[in-house]
Amino acid sequence: MDPEPLLHRVRAACLALPEVVERPSHGTPCWFVRGRKTFVMFADHHHGDPHVALWAAAPPGVAEQLIDDEPTRFFRPPYVGHRGWVGLRLDLDGADALDDDELRGLVTDAYRHVAPASLVRLVGGSTPPGR
Repeated sequence: MDPEPLLHRVRAACLALPEVVERPSHGTPCWFVRGRKTFVMFADHHHGDPHVALWAAAPPGVAEQLIDDEPTRFFRPPYVGHRGWVGLRLDLDGADALDDDELRGLVTDAYRHVAPASLVRLVGGSTPPGR
């Protein structure tokens, strides 16, 4: 599967949020709030992983629940999974494929988890508890 269309979708979802910048980190595209706090990483076979995936910041308990509920799609990513981040396979087809609304929701939730309250208010919602 060609990762470019997937990267384009992730990039569009991330850059639609206020004060987000993209830059490479650890050899892969990442998105930062105000250039400082990472909230999403695009993992194209990162460190030998056989999948194209999105790694996203998540509030406490969310990653575990997603992984338990849908282990085909969600996983604990290396390096950041212990901090509550969740991985989502982007290279799945059929019923397991990620649609754009779900992608925007996951990206926005990750943004809300790390962004300052003033920016969270701009996208709707409140700063998640436990951050």
